[in-house]
Amino acid sequence: MGDHYQDVIWDWNGTLFDDAWLCVETMNAVLHRRGLPALSAERYAETFRFPVEAYYRDLPFDWTRESFKEIGLEFMRDYEARRLECRLRDGALDALAFFRARGARQHVISGYLQDTLVELVAHYGLTSWFDEIVGASDVYARGKLDLGEAWARRRGGNSPRLVIGDTVHDHEMAQRIGADCVLIPAGHNARRRLEACGVPVVDGLAELITRLQ
Repeated sequence: MGDHYQDVIWDWNGTLFDDAWLCVETMNAVLHRRGLPALSAERYAETFRFPVEAYYRDLPFDWTRESFKEIGLEFMRDYEARRLECRLRDGALDALAFFRARGARQHVISGYLQDTLVELVAHYGLTSWFDEIVGASDVYARGKLDLGEAWARRRGGNSPRLVIGDTVHDHEMAQRIGADCVLIPAGHNARRRLEACGVPVVDGLAELITRLQ
């Protein structure tokens, strides 16, 4: 079944790059500086969503004194300082090899800042696996749906496509570009939220390969 797809579109954060734990720790550092209660991993998975500003607005910041721009930049400074503590998700290389062996073109479409995304993919030695690496134009993770639609216009045609992600937003992008979708509960969204999308949900990349063989 894996050879059915001509284009495989990967999400980066959470899906290939195991960073949900760092997002929780980083946000808790931002909250701690203000004397605010910590965010549990479970609450994060229940509340994190796109646009990211909506998720921030659910947190107990004093929005009469601070802006999303200020807090978002503070979060990203802390996150970027520690990003190399993260590892690739278990089975990432095997999954990439699985699709390459079946002749699929592979791409990354992410809300992560473009230049930083390209740099990070290269740091982990993955650049050569992808035809395109598409990221955002700012650090606020805006516009991933638009990025997906622009990618689809460039590619043209109606080739069978598969989006592999770990959030409800990845499913939304798959719908926009007419792609199938598989989701992985990797910590950014709770499993029950992913299952509500009505697409296959797998426990990891090894299970993904098993499902598609």
